[in-house]
Amino acid sequence: MPVELRKRKAPVAPPAPAPSKKKVATKAKKPAGKAKDEVKKPSAKADKPVKDDEATESAPEAPEEKETVKDTKESTKDDTKEESKDDKKDDKKKPAAAAAGKIAVGDVIDLEGFGGEIQTNDGETTSLKKLLDDSKSGVVLFTYPKASTPGCTNQVCLFRDSYEPLTADGLAIYGLSTDSTKANTSFKEKQKLPYPLLCDPQATLIDAIGLKKQPKGTQRGVFVVNKEGKVLVAEAGGPAATVDRVKALVKELKGEN
Repeated sequence: MPVELRKRKAPVAPPAPAPSKKKVATKAKKPAGKAKDEVKKPSAKADKPVKDDEATESAPEAPEEKETVKDTKESTKDDTKEESKDDKKDDKKKPAAAAAGKIAVGDVIDLEGFGGEIQTNDGETTSLKKLLDDSKSGVVLFTYPKASTPGCTNQVCLFRDSYEPLTADGLAIYGLSTDSTKANTSFKEKQKLPYPLLCDPQATLIDAIGLKKQPKGTQRGVFVVNKEGKVLVAEAGGPAATVDRVKALVKELKGEN
């Protein structure tokens, strides 16, 4: 019998390989990795300048604050030193060659209302006109910045020690400042002064005789006016200089007589 030939079934094609998924996944992972790297790198780079900027900005801030506090303390110390220096300079001042302020030697002033009203250290209201009326030949006003301070104490004591010879020919002596009646009374009693201290808190008389500092304060000096209102002395000076100037004036007046 003839042999029957059977047809073999064609082999089934194998399924599509899965590497395509892997490739896709691999390709997807690589860009993702790159994206991460790209994100990380800029942020790292960005972090550095931010940190540098922060360090640059924050570093000077603390010293600046310290310097400000330091400067304030130094300026306060400087102000105190300046006041101390002014007192020392004041003590060594020579009589000024020119008249201080608005009033000049030789001027005859209108005494009515001149310098306003002031008080004696015991609280009595007075004026330059009244002081002149009460004097025999004239009034000596010496100004000082502040009661009971070293330079001012020196000045009032110098006038105290020379009181008799300075007033022998009829001049009346008064200390003049912006201090309160309480401060000047304490000052007068402590230093045993034989003359009154005048209180001019608004500096009206001090300003009128040309010995007010601007914008405020009192310049140490001396002002002398006779009974007729003629200015005999008007100048700034230290404690000893103010006393010496009045001594010289007393000699000049004796020479005229």
